[in-house]
Amino acid sequence: MSKELSLDAIDNIDFAKGDGLVPAIVQDADSGAILILGYMNRYAFEQTPARKRAVFCSRSKQRLWEKGETTGHTLDVVGVALDCDADTLLITAHPRGPACHNGTLTCFGDESRTAAGDIAFLAKLERVVEQRATEKPEASYTARLLEKGINKVAQKVGEEGVETALAGVAETSDKVVEESADLLFHLLVLLRARGVALRDVIGKLESRHTK
Repeated sequence: MSKELSLDAIDNIDFAKGDGLVPAIVQDADSGAILILGYMNRYAFEQTPARKRAVFCSRSKQRLWEKGETTGHTLDVVGVALDCDADTLLITAHPRGPACHNGTLTCFGDESRTAAGDIAFLAKLERVVEQRATEKPEASYTARLLEKGINKVAQKVGEEGVETALAGVAETSDKVVEESADLLFHLLVLLRARGVALRDVIGKLESRHTK
């Protein structure tokens, strides 16, 4: 089983097995998509938590390189884990733009390769709602709605719920999709207004499923 690592745990990593390098798999912290495979030596591993961005060791250039150092498409590190053989790292990160130098979201293309990848956009949208609530940009509908208070937010959820139900009875499938999207968005805003995390709702669904 992998475990979360701190810089103090560097001596647990078996760099010797790979002649001073270990593979580092980077995974999107929201979608779970595998973004990129790089290699780290001890110094790159030390620099990653220090900068809070993924830093690799280039085997061709024989130097450290920070992902996005020229494009700005960095990988902002959320966590680091070591595999059971202590010779491979798993980095979870939030990508700032495409992870691949070819412009694709990952080094394996743009396609979503798991069902979780499609649903995980909700987690990314939750972070956007949180950002709007914190920064309060003037042009943001989300920020303006939150400023009106919980009663107004709850009212919008109710309105969108009714519109979704009516669309389900009498409208086209495209309209059902449109109204459902509005409902999910406003539900995320309501959760933010109440200080409830989306993962708590998912956890409740999971607990019911296991029963």
